[in-house]
Amino acid sequence: MRIGIKLMLVVAAALVAAAPAQAQRQSLADRVGALEQQMYNNSSNQDLLNQINQLRQQVTSLQASIEQLQHDNAQLKQSGQDQYLDLDSRLNRLEGGSAAPALPPVPAGASTAPKAPAAPAKPTAAATSERPPSVHGDPGSLATTGDERTSYNVAFDALKAGKYDDSAQLFLSFLELYPNGVYAPNALYWLGESYYATRNFPMAESQFRELISRYPTHDKAAGGLLKVGLSQYGEGKVDQAQQTLETVVAQYPGSDAARTAQDRLQSIRLGQQIR
Repeated sequence: MRIGIKLMLVVAAALVAAAPAQAQRQSLADRVGALEQQMYNNSSNQDLLNQINQLRQQVTSLQASIEQLQHDNAQLKQSGQDQYLDLDSRLNRLEGGSAAPALPPVPAGASTAPKAPAAPAKPTAAATSERPPSVHGDPGSLATTGDERTSYNVAFDALKAGKYDDSAQLFLSFLELYPNGVYAPNALYWLGESYYATRNFPMAESQFRELISRYPTHDKAAGGLLKVGLSQYGEGKVDQAQQTLETVVAQYPGSDAARTAQDRLQSIRLGQQIR
């Protein structure tokens, strides 16, 4: 009987000693599982970060493409407008009698006695309203290019050729010669574009602000205000840029500038969400 009791005590003691070891093995297995889960989560997070970085790069590339398309579109519009102004100027000169009309042939048997000369045609209002201002004194480096229109074309051709540093200097010289000329608003706009293209955003913003300050009702005013906002964004003034773009949308509803401003606002907000 005593032997049986001793045997039972020995077995019980063995079981009690084995319990902590089992618990330790279970705790170790739990910790290994937790570490494996953490490693899996870290891998998932890294994949997500990689995807976010790829999206950021795509957004940046799309923004650059949009900028280039907007610039090309603006150049096409300006080219069309320049061609129209050139044609209109030629028609005005013809209507104003600047070119002598050809004389009709004299019919056989008709008298060749001279007749009283016809009164010269009266120039139209359009032919006189856009006459470039007179330049007095030393006209500077652009003197050899002639009139206002020719001087403007010299600067604009440099811009179209992608010579933005040259076009900036030429537009500055043009504005010194013709500060209140017919093409002064356009020159201010493209001077700002010349700075914007070289990422000189503070100078670009300054020119666009002067444009909308001096010519608030000009057809370039909407695009000028849009470019103020884009220049602010280029300077890192994101909050100010958003306010300016919202002003474009509110002030020029339905215009190309408003649609572009709305697209840029959405792009900015998307970028903020990704961050």
